[in-house]
Amino acid sequence: MSYGVLLILHLLAAIAFVGTVFFEVVMLEGVRKHLPQETMRAVERAIGNQSTAVMPWVLLTLYAAGISLAWQHRAALAQPLTSSFGLLLMLKIALSLSVFGHFASAMFWRRRGVLGGRRSRRLHLSVFCHVLAIVLLAKAMFYVQW
Repeated sequence: MSYGVLLILHLLAAIAFVGTVFFEVVMLEGVRKHLPQETMRAVERAIGNQSTAVMPWVLLTLYAAGISLAWQHRAALAQPLTSSFGLLLMLKIALSLSVFGHFASAMFWRRRGVLGGRRSRRLHLSVFCHVLAIVLLAKAMFYVQW
């Protein structure tokens, strides 16, 4: 597959994932204080069910395209400390692996029935911080040099 197609797939999947995380962290938190607790639980449950159905496919596309793109830059990744691009890409990959770990933990906790309230909010906030850093690193890789 061409680099351009991989890049577009990666960007579209990243938009879907980051947008979902933004919605859950920023928008839902603003709605929470305006709805009864029981209604909010039902909304969160419905969003969680939909996310469980859609996000694995989004993440599969995001990570598969990302791995393919990283393969194109394997020389920079072989010696990440020799260039700003390689170092920033390595940091981006490390953060994305952490996000994947967060997602896997969420799926595991959800199946066991222990992903609720505080744990869920902390997990979402952590993923939100991670994806913000990933987006900044993605831009910085091509514009920051030392």
